[in-house]
Amino acid sequence: MKRASLCLLLFSCACLASVAFADTLVLKNGDHLTGTITAMTSREITLKTDAEGEVHVKWSAVQQLNSTQPLYVATLEKQTIEGTANLEGTDLVIHTATQGDVHVPIAQLTIVRNAEEQQAYEKSLHPGLAEDWTIGANVGFALARGNSDTTNLNTGLTADRKTLTDEISMSASTIYARSGVTTSGAPGGVTANEILGAAAYQKNISPRLFGFVSGNFTHDALQDLVLRSIYSGGLGWHAINRPFTTLDALLGANYTRETYSSSATATTPALNVARNLPGITAGENFMHKFTPASIVTESFNFYPDLSDISQYRFALDTAVITKIKKWLGWQASLDDRYVSNPPIPGTKSNDLILSTGLNFSFTH
Repeated sequence: MKRASLCLLLFSCACLASVAFADTLVLKNGDHLTGTITAMTSREITLKTDAEGEVHVKWSAVQQLNSTQPLYVATLEKQTIEGTANLEGTDLVIHTATQGDVHVPIAQLTIVRNAEEQQAYEKSLHPGLAEDWTIGANVGFALARGNSDTTNLNTGLTADRKTLTDEISMSASTIYARSGVTTSGAPGGVTANEILGAAAYQKNISPRLFGFVSGNFTHDALQDLVLRSIYSGGLGWHAINRPFTTLDALLGANYTRETYSSSATATTPALNVARNLPGITAGENFMHKFTPASIVTESFNFYPDLSDISQYRFALDTAVITKIKKWLGWQASLDDRYVSNPPIPGTKSNDLILSTGLNFSFTH
């Protein structure tokens, strides 16, 4: 009997202790919510509860607030005030260890974090080079045998690391297609063999303005293009910078190097061409999330040739990804490469690639 009474007493003390160390919201309709305040803005409070998970409560519905754990309040003057807090009228009162009670009007709140969120935020200010990467890979494959004899393979890889001050992005994609001799006797051969690559670095100069350097690389066997390398540098502008939509405009200069090599045929000799060209880089990068599971990205770069302004190149890359699971999705992409004056006779200026397949992604 005594043992049962002792267990009941200990259980009651544990319950009281959990309530005593919980943050509390009293709503104007009389409801009491307990949990952990993870964040606040001038619009709402985010409370993590055991029963209902994360709950968002508008300030207009709150009558009382008491936090037992320290909160970190960012002010408009870019200062951070630390302490427990409660609500007095239209002010959030922070009880600090060094400044006493500090009153901050709710309308002037920018962001309030708990200790865990504050630690994550401070870590995000200076992440290691191996941290904050988002990596995705996609692959599509088609094979036909019998009356038809075709093989198609397309692959892609993207890697992006975006912090509060800079961004590193890299991408690569390939397409290979081959057809064999059919039953009707039609000749076969390679019908596509292209490799695309790009890398870029952006550094914020101000909330809107940034500097950038980038490289764009193309290999196209059917155009007899061994390698085109376009190295760019300049300034950019964050025209739109929202959580679900971003649009950047770019303007700068570039150095382009191209090497072409064709094999000799019965009617034409072998031809080797190397060109070094100065140029202008003008472009834009766009991203929009229609839903948390669906995203579209698009990048366009235009490269006029300064040595002959009638000549130019451009690169267009766009993709739509729909998530099936957190790590798995379906991707459709369109890549276009254009050069106004291919030097190898008989080759075309434009190469358009449309591919689709599974997308695998993970973050680190």
